[in-house]
Amino acid sequence: MREAEILRSLIVDSQRIVFFGGAGVSTGSGIPDFRSATGLYNREQKTNYSPETMLSFDFMVNHPEEFFRYKRENLNFPGAKPNRAHLALARLEATRPSTTIITQNIDGLHQAAGSTKVLEIHGSMQRFYCMGCGRDYPPELVWAGEGVPRCPACQGMIRPDVVLYGEMLDQRVMNRAQSAIRGAELMIVGGTSLVVYPAAGLLNYFHGKALVLINRESTPYDHVATYVFHEDLGEVLDQAID
Repeated sequence: MREAEILRSLIVDSQRIVFFGGAGVSTGSGIPDFRSATGLYNREQKTNYSPETMLSFDFMVNHPEEFFRYKRENLNFPGAKPNRAHLALARLEATRPSTTIITQNIDGLHQAAGSTKVLEIHGSMQRFYCMGCGRDYPPELVWAGEGVPRCPACQGMIRPDVVLYGEMLDQRVMNRAQSAIRGAELMIVGGTSLVVYPAAGLLNYFHGKALVLINRESTPYDHVATYVFHEDLGEVLDQAID
């Protein structure tokens, strides 16, 4: 595969590598993306609220029952396993310890594959905490239950450690992401439409040797990339990374 050979040669010549990924990284694990024709935002809903509304901070606070029902029905994938893309990136870190993964995903599959330097700019559905006392709780407590999960200690609502619509991104995580991108020789972007800001704007911090975009569809950043591959992300990464 020509694309994999090109990427392999770029990896061989680089030590400091950043991979920036979106929902398309996890579709191979059975987790739907958001904006494609079959994505979460285009599904027929059982409610009059839009997905953007139901995934907002205000909706969580004002309609907690429906918020958690929607989460359990649409964002819980207990059988999801790391796919070829996740596993390839874990292998990359093993040979290039300076590799950093920046992900928009909240599924924790990069860590499950073995990657350790993962920056989750939208948080993770693998972490929950009490809004009252701040205690941490395992995801199983929320997924296995019904209704609004409550903290046994203070009866505060237990919420996912994710960035909801209407909330600011964690600036500490964003600063670390910007620093990693500034110092990278090679940046690989995959499985993201690059239309969600401020996350997509992270590409503006890259000034290294090569920017590679791997996505089925075109993105607003195709014109600034060194290489653009409209191929299957998992296949390209799996063949390029031993």
